[in-house]
Amino acid sequence: MIKLPISVFLALRYSRSRARSSFTRFISHFVMAGIMLGVAALIIVTSVMNGFENELKTRILGVVPQVTLTKASTSASQRTFSAMADWQQQKDAWQWPSSVQHVSPYVQSEGLVQGNTIMRAVMLQGIFPEQEPAQSVLAQSLTAGRLEHLRAGEYRVIIGRPLARQMDVQIGERVRITAAKGQQHTPFGVMPAQRQFTVAGIFEVGADIDSQLIVMHGADAARLFRYPEGHVTGLRLWLNDAFVADRVTAALQSQNSAGDWQIDSWQQRFGQLFAAVRMEKGMMMIMLGLIVAVAAFNAVSALVMLIQDKRGDIAVLQTLGLDRRRLYQTLLLQGMYGGVLGSILGLALGLVVTLSLNGILSVLGISVFSQGMHLPVLINPLQIMQIVAAAMVLTLLATLYPAWRAARLQPAEILRYE
Repeated sequence: MIKLPISVFLALRYSRSRARSSFTRFISHFVMAGIMLGVAALIIVTSVMNGFENELKTRILGVVPQVTLTKASTSASQRTFSAMADWQQQKDAWQWPSSVQHVSPYVQSEGLVQGNTIMRAVMLQGIFPEQEPAQSVLAQSLTAGRLEHLRAGEYRVIIGRPLARQMDVQIGERVRITAAKGQQHTPFGVMPAQRQFTVAGIFEVGADIDSQLIVMHGADAARLFRYPEGHVTGLRLWLNDAFVADRVTAALQSQNSAGDWQIDSWQQRFGQLFAAVRMEKGMMMIMLGLIVAVAAFNAVSALVMLIQDKRGDIAVLQTLGLDRRRLYQTLLLQGMYGGVLGSILGLALGLVVTLSLNGILSVLGISVFSQGMHLPVLINPLQIMQIVAAAMVLTLLATLYPAWRAARLQPAEILRYE
C-alpha cells in the first residue's frame, strides 16, 4: 500500500468527498468543466490553424521559389539584373547553409496568356525537370500530364486548373503567351516576345497560385525571353523549412560582400499572407486563453466556499497538530485538484475531437470545403503541452492567496462559534 504525504492524502480525501454541500460540489464541477472545455477548444482550434498554416506553406511555398539568387550587373548609369551564364559554376561557388536542401536553375518573367476566351496576366516560370527536387510539390499536384512532358524545343506548358477553366482550354490545345522580357525594337515599334504553346499538363495545389502561374521548360522560356544560349534568370533554393528563409538570406548576404547578387525570399511576395494567418492564429489563442483564465480563476470561489464549508475540520486538524505549512499545502492541492483534472480531461477531449474532426463534421452534414477536401489538422505536441501547463499554472496562481489566508486562521476563533 502506497503511503501518501499527509497533505496529499487530505487534499484527495476532501476533493473526492461527497459530504460537501451540493452547491459547493456544483461550483467545483463547474470550474473543472470550464477548464476542460477551454483546454479542449484551444487544442482543437490551434491544431486546425496549424493545419491551415502548414497547407499554405506546403502548397504555395512548395511551388514558388523560396529563396532566389539573381546575378546583378552594375553600370555607370543604373543597376540592372541580367541573365546568368554558367549557372552550374555559380552554384558550386556558394557555401549553402544546412537548411538548403536543393538548388536548381530557373527562368522567370511576368507575362500574358491568351486562351480561347480571355487573356490573363500570369507569372511565367521556366524549370528544368531533370534539376527539380525528387519530392517536387508541383509534380505531386499534377492532375493531368507529367512534369517530364516538358521537353526543350517542344514549347509545352503546365497551367493551373482554375486558369484552364477560365480560358476554356484543355490538354492538347494551344495558348498564346506574351512575355514582358524579350521585347525587340523594330522600325515598326516595340515588338513583344510571344509564341504559341501547347497545354501538356494541369496542376492544382488549392491556392491562388493556381490562377497565377504557368510552368514551361527553362530552355523554351529562355528562348521566349531572348536570353543568350545557356543562360537562366538565376538560382532558386529549396529549404527544409520555408519559414527559415530570412536566416538563409542573411547567411547568403554575408557572402555577397561585393553586392553582385540580388538575394530575395518568398516573404517579399507572400509575407503579408502568412503574417495575417499568424496574427489570426494568435488572436484566437488569446481569446480562448482568456476563457481558460476565467475558468481557472473561478477556482478561487470554489476554494473559498470549500474553506467556509470545512472551517470546523480545518480547526480540528490544526488542534490535532497539523502545522500551517502542511495545511497550506493541503488547501493548495485541493484548490488545484479541479484544474489539474480539468486540464487532463480537456487534453483527452481535445485530442479525440481533433483526430476525428473531419468525421464529426461529415456526420453532422457540415461541409467546410467542396470537392471532397478535408479540414487540415496538424497536432503540435509541444504546443499542446504548453496549453495544458498554462491551464495548471493559472489554477495554481488562483489558489495561492485563498489557501494562504485559510492557513492563517486561528483554531480558537473558528471553534468559538461551532
